Amino acid sequence: MNTSTLGRPVDTDEKASALRRRRNRFNRIMLTLTGVCAVVVVVPLLLIFYYLMVAGAGSINLDFFTQLPAPVGEPGGGMANALLGTMFLVLLAGAIGIPIAVGAGVFLAEDGRSPLATVVRFTADVMNGIPSIVVGIFVWAWVVVWMGRFSLLAGGIALAVMLIPMVTRTTEEMVRLVPKELREGGVALGFTRWRTTLGIVLPAARSGILTGVLVALARIAGETAPLLFTAFGNPFWEWRLNEPISALPLLIYQYAISPYDEWHRLAWAAALVLIGLVLAVSLASRFLIRNPYRQR
Repeated sequence: MNTSTLGRPVDTDEKASALRRRRNRFNRIMLTLTGVCAVVVVVPLLLIFYYLMVAGAGSINLDFFTQLPAPVGEPGGGMANALLGTMFLVLLAGAIGIPIAVGAGVFLAEDGRSPLATVVRFTADVMNGIPSIVVGIFVWAWVVVWMGRFSLLAGGIALAVMLIPMVTRTTEEMVRLVPKELREGGVALGFTRWRTTLGIVLPAARSGILTGVLVALARIAGETAPLLFTAFGNPFWEWRLNEPISALPLLIYQYAISPYDEWHRLAWAAALVLIGLVLAVSLASRFLIRNPYRQR
């Protein structure tokens, strides 16, 4: 009997064992590397929160949420007008942009192969990448110059322009995820295509759409550059559409570049509040992410 033949199974087992060890070693290395990358993603956010807490938490009190900004040299004051202005700007942007964006997203999902859909989808993708300051300059040229003044309306339009492409693409993806069986069921009941879309498909996708809307609102709530050219800022209470209005990002910018230590502390406090609001909206959107098509 050939001894080399008898040794082959042993050699094969040793080679297979060595191959498994190499694979396991490679898997452990890659798992460690990806874990490090995951930590790198989380650490900056934690550091930001830590620094904001250290620098800004001490300036947050009841006056911060109820008082107007104090004049230079006077202690105290708050950012109540900026909080209210941020709320008005975001609500106005949502009122303008959400219906347009949801309608466009439904169109892309239901008629996505048409030439118009191709143009709309490409435009939305390009608009998502346009710097916010360019949006601000555009709205300034078309709205502020036409009105002859900075205003809440101009700021809301600028933020709506930024919101529309984000919500459009999210709506398209969420509507596409609706199982085709729901559409077929609507057609089987005698519904028209668009009645099926509006009455069955859109309600089925509303959780995902609402999540996208909340994420987009959180995103635009922290924008500063567009508001510098549109809303501009206002140290007083204001809610009229044709008047300048304050916002948290604007006050953070104005206070941060000032030479006054008290304003610097208020800027850190405002940044902490703004990040907290954005985080709260983001967490709310996470709770809405669930599979609405699972069997119950």
